[in-house]
Formats: sequence, C-alpha cells, structure tokens
Amino acid sequence: MQSMHSYQMVLKGEVLHVGFNRNIPAQGDRIVKDALFVLNHMIDSGEIAGGHRILIDGPQSVPVAYVLAHKLVHLYEVVAVLDPKLGSKISTASGAIRHKTYIVTSAHGSAEHKVGDLIPTEEKQVERSLIKVVLCGPPRSGKSCLRDGLKRAILGNLGAPYPYVITACPDGEGAHYQETYENNQPLAEDIKPNNKADVTPEFAEEAAKWVKSANQLINIIDVGGKTSPENKIIMQPATHAVILSGDVNNFAEWEDFCQSLGLKIIAKIHSQLYAVEDEVLFTNGWQANTGDLLEKAPLLTGRVHRLKRGENLSTRPMVQALAEVLIHLTKC
Repeated sequence: MQSMHSYQMVLKGEVLHVGFNRNIPAQGDRIVKDALFVLNHMIDSGEIAGGHRILIDGPQSVPVAYVLAHKLVHLYEVVAVLDPKLGSKISTASGAIRHKTYIVTSAHGSAEHKVGDLIPTEEKQVERSLIKVVLCGPPRSGKSCLRDGLKRAILGNLGAPYPYVITACPDGEGAHYQETYENNQPLAEDIKPNNKADVTPEFAEEAAKWVKSANQLINIIDVGGKTSPENKIIMQPATHAVILSGDVNNFAEWEDFCQSLGLKIIAKIHSQLYAVEDEVLFTNGWQANTGDLLEKAPLLTGRVHRLKRGENLSTRPMVQALAEVLIHLTKC
C-alpha cells in the first residue's frame, strides 16, 4: 500500500533511504510534520533503534534535514549524509558506477569518525540509462489508463526517476484527463471530443520530435492503436515498447511492428476488463540478465484487470511490476 505521508523513509541495514512522496504534493510545513511523524513511528516501533552509525541517502529539504538531525544525533554516535558526487567512477562491462560515499555530519563519542570524514561503502551507485518506452497496442485496450496508473506507481517508489509522459495520440485523453475525470467526470467526458483529432503526418513528425528530444531517465510515450505509417514515425526514436491488448491474437502484429523499428519489447500484457485479479509473470533471471533476455523475449508477461477510469490503478500488481521493470532498466 502506498504511503499517505508526503515524506517517506525506508531503513535498509544501516542506510536510511528518504525522499518526497511525489503522489502527494505538499507545502513545507506539512512535509516537516509528516517527516517527524514517520521518523517517530520508526523510532517508537524499534525499527530505528540507535547504535554506532546511520547513513542517510536521499533528497531532503532544509527543514526536513534539521528534523532528521535533531532526532538521529541522540540515537547514533555517527550520522552521515550521502554526497552523490563523491566516490571515484569505475568503468565496468555493464556501464560506469560509483561506490556511494557519505559525509559525517555529526559525531558524538566516536573515536573512529569526526565531522567532515568520508565514509566510503561498497554500495554501487550506477550511472543511470535513459529509456523511451512506447505504450502500444490495439484501440480500447486501456493504454491511457495504464499510462496514468504507471506514472503514479513509479512516483510512489522512493528514489525512482520522474516518469515523463508524452501523449502522442490526440485522442482527447492527455495528461490532464485522468485528474479531470476524478474531480469532475461529466466535464472530462464533455471536453474529450473537443480535444480529439486525427493522427496526421504533420502531427506524427511533431510528436517524433518530442520523443527524440525527451531527456528524462524514464520517458513514456502513449501512441494510437494502429500499426500505421504515422506511428512508425512517432515510435522510431524510442528504445523500448510495452504491448497492451485485450485480444492475445493481436500481439503478433504489434511485436512485428516494434521489432521492425528496433524496439526491445519489455512486456506483453493482456488487458481483461472483467477479470478480478492480475497475473504477473517475470522471466527467470530478469534482473541479473536483463540485456541478454531482452534480445529474445519480454521480461514481463501476464494480465492486468479492469483498466477503468476513476480507480486507483497504481496499486494493481501488474502496474507495480511494470513500474519495477522500468526503474530497473534505468540502472542497466
């Protein structure tokens, strides 16, 4: 279940991973209160128990940093904060990495460290890769619903890159549509026809420019439901594809289309409106052998149920799994 707090924390070993909950926009006063609440809960439950040292990894506002410091310096001899620019870069066969290095910001009763000392670790900080993922498949498969649920699922992952969405299909269901639908369904349904248009060659050329220039780590491109010359233009600058279809017999046509463009197919997902649960099937060893497996088959298959407006799709197991795969691909 996603956190209802505007600031998040997860303790893994001696590293406290922190960050803003981007699904809950909030002002600084609420963020500070939520940070204190979450931290106090972790302390009171014994999850943060105190001891020799704690390392903090993740973005903090200045007020939040003061809250963290005030609470943690009373529990730990050493408190240190990650500096992502430190640590020598190492070239490997799979890309460049750094080993995460922390700066000591508080030291009480420690003979080992003083303020300003560096704490190198064996934890790898991978130079992330940029991916441009096309959501494609036949019309009325639920691509726009999947797009919105996927964006929220990625935003709910602590430390995940921001998912930039390109609506490359003028079907009236742009990025604004889901929020409008949730707040005022009649208005959303009323304005949709006014924003709907044909995919012309001119639109395709312009949309292809958007895809080519997209520079976030995760870029999600929502295209129309035809294996058309226009979609070929739009999808050409992309790197990967996710195929969503309500009829499994349509997968082959879209697989051929994506492969003809050199796109690596991440997932094939059967959209079942009236099913009652998802089915998530990861390819064995998908995390350890991502590159080799993608040359042969998707990393993720299965089904997603009830892609319907007005529901929180970000918590569906298939949507969560797809978010996990996309985040992983930025680390490959």
